[in-house]
Amino acid sequence: MSRKELNQVVLVGRVGKDPEIKYFESGTSMAMFSLAINRPTKEKKTDWFDIKIWGRQAEIAGEYVRKGSLIGVEGNLDFDSWNDKTTGELQVKPVILGSNLRLLGGRNDSAPVENN
Repeated sequence: MSRKELNQVVLVGRVGKDPEIKYFESGTSMAMFSLAINRPTKEKKTDWFDIKIWGRQAEIAGEYVRKGSLIGVEGNLDFDSWNDKTTGELQVKPVILGSNLRLLGGRNDSAPVENN
């Protein structure tokens, strides 16, 4: 029996800020935004995730997703890496590469996002 590797993430939460859309010379588009998910605990802790979505899904995000929107994102975990300009040290940050975006709220659904 062989083991299969699985890297799938499913998140439901509220958008932290309007998506930032980038268009590339190739014609491809990318949307970037943060997603806040409140933990159901007494401490009311909020987890924040950076989301990147490409192609048609990015265009949908740019058109319909706004700060406070309730959405679902399916994708996989990846890591962005870069060298710090000051120290030259390698920096690594987790990011969710979204493959499927679900608009879950209504047209005027935009609850405030808590900043912790």
